[in-house]
Amino acid sequence: MNSKLLVVGGLLSGLVAFNSCNDTQTPDNTVATTPDSKEISLSPFDNPSPAFDNASLSIADIKAELQGTDSAKITIDYKVDNYELKSQTPDAATKGCNNSKDGQHIHFILNNGPYTALYEPTHTFTIPLDQPQYVMSFLSRSYHESLKHKPAAQLLHFKVGKSGKIENLEIPQTPMIFYSRPKGDYVGKENTDNLLLDFYLWNTNLTNQNLKVKVQINQQEFNLDSWQPMFIKYAPMGELKVTLSLVDTAGNVLSGDNTSVSRSSRLALQEPIK
Repeated sequence: MNSKLLVVGGLLSGLVAFNSCNDTQTPDNTVATTPDSKEISLSPFDNPSPAFDNASLSIADIKAELQGTDSAKITIDYKVDNYELKSQTPDAATKGCNNSKDGQHIHFILNNGPYTALYEPTHTFTIPLDQPQYVMSFLSRSYHESLKHKPAAQLLHFKVGKSGKIENLEIPQTPMIFYSRPKGDYVGKENTDNLLLDFYLWNTNLTNQNLKVKVQINQQEFNLDSWQPMFIKYAPMGELKVTLSLVDTAGNVLSGDNTSVSRSSRLALQEPIK
């Protein structure tokens, strides 16, 4: 296993009194590969993204409707302030990574699974009865980079009983991590050269608690001590498996809900011939 240490300086905030992810800084000490080595590397953004400091996301309404005897249809109505869904983020054309043609959106993540991009502030989904559910929602730029200041995100923890009533559950005070990008299939050099690595933290800013995010990409490992978006560079074509884990100073994965999550993507320079 080829282990690399990426130390990224700077306090960031998002959910517990830290700055927006746009305060991107150059790492003080980066063990990175050269273009000639063609090994996977992580790199901070060259330029900060538009901040949208006043943007906020809130839950206007949530309701449940029984579907038979074992499931419920949930409808969430969001309220978005100072942020325009479906608009292209101003620097989208120069960001150099995959960008949604449909513009800015909400990332909706159910139980730390692959997110659904919401371009309208209403979403309906089905869940089983009497089972705890986590719903993480946050505002996203058109190129899928999350807004990391606290008002731009909402975390729900609930279940629906046999009667169809929504029961709010306590949200743990332990640190949590929610996976966002990369996601799905990437086709073409313009989409595979720079893959956005982005995630959402809850109840931690890493630094104050001496925590890190261990990132395993295929067989390579990186350790991040700062919360900011990164580009995955020199990723090989084919399957790309990414695992994100919150770890302590000894490298042990934290106990508790939502502390480690894996996702696979597939990269190709061109569409397969059918």
